[in-house]
Amino acid sequence: MHVLLDEQLPRRLVLQIAGHDVRTVQQQGWAGLRNGDLLRRATEAGFEVFLTGDKNLQFLQNLTHSSLRVIVLVAPTNRFEDLISLIPRAIEAFSRCQPGEIIRISR
Repeated sequence: MHVLLDEQLPRRLVLQIAGHDVRTVQQQGWAGLRNGDLLRRATEAGFEVFLTGDKNLQFLQNLTHSSLRVIVLVAPTNRFEDLISLIPRAIEAFSRCQPGEIIRISR
């Protein structure tokens, strides 16, 4: 899968997502974009999964007709140590999440 890692997540997570083409928002040059613009650009660029820690995204964006799958990592903080244990379940969710769907991964 072609995965976009949101800018508030630690970049080190890229190395934990083996077997997928993972890019960061910063690598794409999209840091600072508002969610709507970011999701539109991600879709246009062919990303299939958006991995984020933004717990409010589902309340702010209507993804009903989007081809993008959104995985939200829910942890006490966005520190690497709090998120690393969620990555195996997030990777599993890549294939079961449908386009336009948001799945929350928590402990």
